[in-house]
Amino acid sequence: MRTNLSSKITLTSIPKRFYHPENAYEHSVLARFEKIPTFIYETVDEGSQAVAREIAEQIRKKQAVLQHFVLAIPGGRSPRNVLNELIRMHREDKLSFRNVIVFIINEFYPLADASYSNLSLVKDAFLDHIDIAPENIHYPDGNMNKDAIYDFCRQYEQLIDDAGGIDYLLVGVGHSGSIAFNGPGTAVRSRTRLVMLDNDSRKEAANVFKSIEKVPACAITMGLATILMARNIILMAWGEGKSANIRQTVEDKINDSFPATFIQNHPNAKVVIDLHAASELTRISHPWLVSTCEWDNKLIRRAIVWLCQLTGKPILKLTNKDYNENHLGELLALYGSAYNVNIKIFNDIQHTITGWPGGKPNADDSHRPERATPYPKTVVIFSPHPDDDVISMGGTFRRLCDQHHDVHVAYQTSGNIAVGDEEVIRYCEYLRDVCTRYTKDESVRQKAEEIIHFLRYEKKDGEPEKRDVLFMKGTIRREEARTACRYTGVKDENVHFLDLPFYETGMVKKGDLSDADIDIIKKLLNDIQPDQMFVAGDLADPHGTHKVCLDAILAAVDELKNEPWLQNCRIWMYRGAWAEWEMDHIEMAVPISPEELRFKRNAILKHQSQAESAPFLGDDERLFWQRAEDRNRATAGLYQRLGLASYEAIEAFVQYIPVV
Repeated sequence: MRTNLSSKITLTSIPKRFYHPENAYEHSVLARFEKIPTFIYETVDEGSQAVAREIAEQIRKKQAVLQHFVLAIPGGRSPRNVLNELIRMHREDKLSFRNVIVFIINEFYPLADASYSNLSLVKDAFLDHIDIAPENIHYPDGNMNKDAIYDFCRQYEQLIDDAGGIDYLLVGVGHSGSIAFNGPGTAVRSRTRLVMLDNDSRKEAANVFKSIEKVPACAITMGLATILMARNIILMAWGEGKSANIRQTVEDKINDSFPATFIQNHPNAKVVIDLHAASELTRISHPWLVSTCEWDNKLIRRAIVWLCQLTGKPILKLTNKDYNENHLGELLALYGSAYNVNIKIFNDIQHTITGWPGGKPNADDSHRPERATPYPKTVVIFSPHPDDDVISMGGTFRRLCDQHHDVHVAYQTSGNIAVGDEEVIRYCEYLRDVCTRYTKDESVRQKAEEIIHFLRYEKKDGEPEKRDVLFMKGTIRREEARTACRYTGVKDENVHFLDLPFYETGMVKKGDLSDADIDIIKKLLNDIQPDQMFVAGDLADPHGTHKVCLDAILAAVDELKNEPWLQNCRIWMYRGAWAEWEMDHIEMAVPISPEELRFKRNAILKHQSQAESAPFLGDDERLFWQRAEDRNRATAGLYQRLGLASYEAIEAFVQYIPVV
């Protein structure tokens, strides 16, 4: 069973020579905008395995001459797959870590709960699974006395010197270009010290601490000078969400407003990324600027949209001069004139627009994104959490119902950890008062009192949620989702709560995707046998719940792909509240009227527990309905600037073709 198919989704067909050049000359041409050696792999696993192999080789070399190998690692998510591969090598290939000394790069301060510490994360993910000597593990103490911090930082630097310096340092890059909590403005001479966390760093850490309010205000971190003294630096980034950061790190000038650029000066630094994280590098995103191209429809569309944005012109006003002056003369040679290219791409984009997302019955569908038949269609909308459906495609959702398709919604996870305790207290107080008035049965009232008392006086951070609390939180989200579905027009019997097992840990950290998760989805699909499916295609976060949920669906589809009904089923991917599909990828664009946009907002607001007080709102201060509206209006605005019709908003989709 293939459980990582989302990593094989390549929206643009990128010739291998652009990310694996055949020789040094070809590499120098393609990578001429890049100021750090950058290695691009097709998947996270391939990149992580390459890094792990390099580290393992160096560990063994040091072992052969009876020397220590000094490794510095952060506590974030970037190195997780590398650490997993090193654990595998330890178990299967007998790689020993007895000669390895580890330094944890940074730690939050002050820590109210040690279970949220970077040390705890690294131990759980790596150190507890290998044969490293406890005395060889060094880390900042997030609970030390404030008066001891200055001396500790000096001693930490001395410990690194005493170990002979750092051989390999693994690091990621934050949204503001931060390296190990060295945020914008950090001096290149900085050493290990206490720093105030900037807002971007605290927002990123909120995923671990459940809310930004619980993220410590400070951190003890190695400084830029400490990091740059390492003999080798490997900066890793995975997923589309890091693509803009990678482009700035690798291609921009050195600037203290984006500290990651300082590693451009390191003689043995390199960047290891997957294709998604590489998507904004010039050789991947704008290959016509570095080489001749293998032009297909998507690449031509991307080039024309880029040219429109560069010149400020709509498609049909681009001229031969615009093409020639901006490295796109190849297209003139292929098509004869700017007009020929312009009309081709204009029609291509025009044909993505449809007010009939389920297909228009009794109509010529030769230039429409969806088939006219069958009508009505049986449709399944998969939603990773109990609100992604209305946030991401609420207008299309309503349109499908209004156009009389048989719409089912499948909520893949309970979303229970994303409900604040105060919401549970409020509902339990309501339940207690109702029981007091209307029933003599004390058991329910007592259970409500027990939950209220636990949440107000006994609950400790870092502990798994009690099953009763998880039940209450899951029930709150379930009934909010059911209410939103009724408001949208879905029949009660068509609302499915899958509660996939991987999610039900009661903790931020989830379990691995298993056959049990995939079997649940397979059963649902076999029971419904849809003509059309909508799935969350978020590729930005390679470790998040959305990716796991997508992998579960794609694995089920892979198992069922020979079924006749599935061979006639189209699968459309939507995106979440944080980003939209790029114009060159959009294959179906559904216009949303002002009234429909207001309706979508109301459907999102049915999820009251996910308003301002909800945990895990992410690094965007806007509420979910605001994010969704801004994103949908921005898509419509882009269509208008390209010279197409003007709409209030647009929801966009990309078709998924099952992997052979």
